[in-house]
Amino acid sequence: MAVSKKRDKNVYKAPRNLGKPDDTDNPRWLLPTAVTLLIIGPAWIITYYISRAQYPLDIGDWNLLVGFAFMAAAMMLLTRWK
Repeated sequence: MAVSKKRDKNVYKAPRNLGKPDDTDNPRWLLPTAVTLLIIGPAWIITYYISRAQYPLDIGDWNLLVGFAFMAAAMMLLTRWK
């Protein structure tokens, strides 16, 4: 029967991800911020429609753009979520 050769126990192996951040972790602020923006966006638009264009700001139909901008920002943040 063949005898296997044992490796020297004192051989140094460098870590594979030396100096790199762990790619599997998300920033802690990412998900709460994205969820908050996803709630603020529709709430802004719903407030605009329910108040008959008096609230949240007196900028007319631009309130719709503001609400969709909140939702678009949330979607852009969610593309970074792993």
